[in-house]
Amino acid sequence: MADLDAELVAAIRRGDGDGVERLVDRYGDRAYRLALLITGTAPEAEEVVVEALQTAIRSVQLFDAAATFESWILRGVASVAYRTLRSREPHTSEITSAEVMPLLDSDGHFEPMDDWSMRIDRKAAKRELYGLLSGAIGGLPVDYRIALVLHDVESVSKAEIAEILGIDVPGVIRRVHYARLFLRKRLSEYFGAAAAA
Repeated sequence: MADLDAELVAAIRRGDGDGVERLVDRYGDRAYRLALLITGTAPEAEEVVVEALQTAIRSVQLFDAAATFESWILRGVASVAYRTLRSREPHTSEITSAEVMPLLDSDGHFEPMDDWSMRIDRKAAKRELYGLLSGAIGGLPVDYRIALVLHDVESVSKAEIAEILGIDVPGVIRRVHYARLFLRKRLSEYFGAAAAA
C-alpha cells in the first residue's frame, strides 16, 4: 500500500491526469463514510469530500512521507468536516459528567449494567440499533462527535485529533470518554425501555 501511495503522490505532484482519478478511486469511499459519520448528512458529506480532496491535490507538495498518505487524506477530510459543522453549530456545548455517569445505588456504588448483546441478534433489531447509534452520535456536540468518530472508528491518534480540534491531548481523551458514556447511556435507556415493554 505504501508503494502504491508513493506512486499516487508522485503522479499527483507531476500533474498526471490519472493521479486525481486514482486518488478518488482509492480514498473516495472511505473519505465519504468518514464525512458522513461526522456531518450526519449526505449532501454535506459530499461537499466535504470534494473540498478535502481538492485541497489535498493543491497541497500535495506539503505531504510529508513521515505520515501515511491515507492518514493525511483522512485528517484533511476530518478538518473540513469540522469546519463545516462549526459553521452550522458555532457554539459547542459541553457534556458534563453528571449527564453521562451511571446512577448510584443506595450504597453509593454504580448500578450494574445489563448485557444487551443477546438482544441484538435479529436483523430488525440491528437496523434499529444502527439508527439509534447514528442518532446518538449525531446528538453529540461537534467536538465530541469528531473525537469519537476519529478515535474509535478511524483509529486516528489522539495527537492528530488534538491538532484537528485545536485542543490538547487530555481534552481529546476527555471528549472520547464522555462521548462513549453518552452513547452507553442512550443504549441503556433504549434497552431499559424495551425490556419494560
